[in-house]
Amino acid sequence: MRIPSDMTLPFICYVSVINHSYNCLNQKQRNDISESESSVMQKILNKYTLTGIIISAVVGTLLHFVYAWSGRFSLVGAFSAVNESTWEHLKLLFFPCFILFWIEYRLNHQDFPGLFVRRIQGLFLGLAFIPVAFYTYVGIIGHSYMAIDISLFFIGVLITWIISSRRYQACSEVRSSASAFWIIALFVMLGLFILFTYCTPHIGLFMDPTDCSFGI
Repeated sequence: MRIPSDMTLPFICYVSVINHSYNCLNQKQRNDISESESSVMQKILNKYTLTGIIISAVVGTLLHFVYAWSGRFSLVGAFSAVNESTWEHLKLLFFPCFILFWIEYRLNHQDFPGLFVRRIQGLFLGLAFIPVAFYTYVGIIGHSYMAIDISLFFIGVLITWIISSRRYQACSEVRSSASAFWIIALFVMLGLFILFTYCTPHIGLFMDPTDCSFGI
């Protein structure tokens, strides 16, 4: 079909407008899909975070008593608190999170790349918070209170899971060298918890304040 010369410019403008409208519509659809997918992924992440908080809090609380329930079986002491020292109470946060992180990784590492490393970073923040907060308030007040000690554990759980989720949302990409560092650090911490259960340094962090004993 031949278009009259005096109709050429209006026709070109008409085609351009149609093409532009079509591109805008496609872009809007892509944006809507992207926002929808982002919303779904956010809900999944929130679900994993809330589940992790609840399970870590419950299992960590139980680990405070498991060693005694086992009849003081030495192998159980490797992953549960064997006395009332500050160090032993850190196991209550570490071991539930350690297991949950690996389960979470197996379930969704393709959908949430980098989350595993952010979880490890959050765990180290939680582990650091508990003794720092404990010795700070004891140094100010002069003695400890069980209610405050329990609260510090639960705050450590919240720090571990919430901060790691926030850091992942802010930056999901993690360099391979950083990933290797944090995974190695996680296993080093695992080894230290087990080692110091049986070969305990005789310093304040590891001393049971109830009878001044160390380890098993």
